[in-house]
Amino acid sequence: MARDFAKAFYNSKEWQHCRDAYIEHVHGLCERCHRPGWIVHHKCYLTPANIEDPDVTLNFDNLEYLCQDCHNLEHGGMDQKPVKDGLFFDENGDLRQVKAPPF
Repeated sequence: MARDFAKAFYNSKEWQHCRDAYIEHVHGLCERCHRPGWIVHHKCYLTPANIEDPDVTLNFDNLEYLCQDCHNLEHGGMDQKPVKDGLFFDENGDLRQVKAPPF
């Protein structure tokens, strides 16, 4: 779940367009390990102070497309292993449980 200050931004058409264009720009691959990507990560984390600044929020220079493992490493620290199977960090850095696909 997005942090309260970021909910409107992550639901905005501007972010959705930027995110989709960035994924296409990097050919859908994680920029660290070159496996299929999973989430567009902000290198400079979003805060209440910068959430309105498009140079931070929508600037390709501040974005990085990461797979789930690399994103987990980013938020857990590079000296730590990714979280255990079945868990992941969402686009806001919140720990979430993977939902099984419906069959």
